[in-house]
Amino acid sequence: MSDRFALRGRVVANGQDILDGLVVVNGTAVEYAGTADGYGKEWPEQVERVENGFICPGFVDMHMHGIAGSDTMDGTPEALQTISRALAGYGVTSFLATTMTAPYAELEKAIRNVVAVSRQGMDGASIVGIHLEGPWINPRYKGAQKEENIAVPKLEDVRRLHELADGLMKVVTIAPEQPEATEAIQWLKEQGVVVSAGHTGASFDQAGKAVESGVCHFTHCFNAMTGLHHREPGVVGAAMYHEQLSTELIADGVHVHPAVMRILYRVKSAARLALVSDSMRAAALGEGTYDLGGQEVHVRGAEAQLADGTLAGSILTLNRAVQNMVVLSGVPLAEAVAMASETPANILGLGTQKGKLQAGFDADLVVLGDDFEVQSTYVSGRLVYRVQK
Repeated sequence: MSDRFALRGRVVANGQDILDGLVVVNGTAVEYAGTADGYGKEWPEQVERVENGFICPGFVDMHMHGIAGSDTMDGTPEALQTISRALAGYGVTSFLATTMTAPYAELEKAIRNVVAVSRQGMDGASIVGIHLEGPWINPRYKGAQKEENIAVPKLEDVRRLHELADGLMKVVTIAPEQPEATEAIQWLKEQGVVVSAGHTGASFDQAGKAVESGVCHFTHCFNAMTGLHHREPGVVGAAMYHEQLSTELIADGVHVHPAVMRILYRVKSAARLALVSDSMRAAALGEGTYDLGGQEVHVRGAEAQLADGTLAGSILTLNRAVQNMVVLSGVPLAEAVAMASETPANILGLGTQKGKLQAGFDADLVVLGDDFEVQSTYVSGRLVYRVQK
């Protein structure tokens, strides 16, 4: 495919749903996105017509551990490239390589690997940073994380991991009620890191104080946190109450009921609700038994569980998360797409280059069929995935 080409068809982007739309790509950037009859320049020689589907911005997964048999914590270039290639097949063009609670030596290895591999270039979706989920969490709300590796967020450790990440540490999930957490939150905020409350047993008041200290985001809302009660709103209540703050949602219909998914969307709006997969290595592999941080995970149907029934991440992909928001929760398609693209890009400070189809933005785009199956994916104008017909 030449450096300048166009896709014509239904375009769902930037809050709009254009039936006869056009996206023109020139090199690595979008040259034009809008109505086909509104483009006043000479059309590229190569124009691909999209039938029975739509064109939208590439998805940004800000919380995903692994897929296709590989995990960030494997700490190898091969694992990250496998993840990158697999994600492209599900419409993801950018992602945060997400860690989990583990000994510091393993976390350091994983972080070094992400830094090195991201600089070499990716085969599919691009690594745009690291999401450190654990080890600074509450043992009572650990989910599928190993309790023996949970640690107090001592500032010296926080500083060390941040330095190792060499500017790539974009999100840190932390339980704000844990000892020494406030100092860590304040320091991370000063470094420009998105500090997210998650795996937390905080009360509503504690969550409010954490927001004052620098928490600005909530990890997989409703899951692994204190729930909403009319006399004690908990962390879920804080996520809803602080309207200006963003939150994640695992929209698989398993982690959160579709009705509650819709309630959260109505409270937060598409602008502050980011769809995430929280996927683990079993994603895209089907039913079976898999490893997650040294623990056996059993995948049956749409669920991944530890032996005791605890949900262990997910096997969700973002194209299905978008579909679920539309089909199960009645969210308009353009807003569901935004929650998987524009919203996470904005949360991560990438909103001037990713998440939208707009002139000058990175040419990260995906073509989805009417069944939400990915037909093709482009990263910076480069075709990285096309469905085999």
